[in-house]
Amino acid sequence: MGTRIPADKINLRLILPAFGESGKAKEFLFSPNDSAADIAQYVFDHWPDEWANESVSRAEILRLIFQGRFLHGNVTLAALQLPLGKTSVMHLVPRENLPEPNSHDQRQKSKDRSSGCCSTSCSIL
Repeated sequence: MGTRIPADKINLRLILPAFGESGKAKEFLFSPNDSAADIAQYVFDHWPDEWANESVSRAEILRLIFQGRFLHGNVTLAALQLPLGKTSVMHLVPRENLPEPNSHDQRQKSKDRSSGCCSTSCSIL
């Protein structure tokens, strides 16, 4: 890309995964204080023509994935320590709900296992 990225901005290359083919990418400039929710709203409001077949009904279902993790709406680009004046890559996917964090899943599974005694028949004599 021949265009210089402003030193106070972050260039996000957002990849919209497409079923059965490689994802479609589009680049957007954001400030470090922009949150994941701000980015989703901006992309929704400026939906690229080349993504017309993948359009969504509302911004709230657009989710950003960075380094394999879903970003919650209030996370800013600064909090992710993305470099200013550079391009960072994220995936953008339509999804109603975010999955539970892995640590919570693990805690819940171990909690279920530890309380398993009385889920079968127990006798206290």
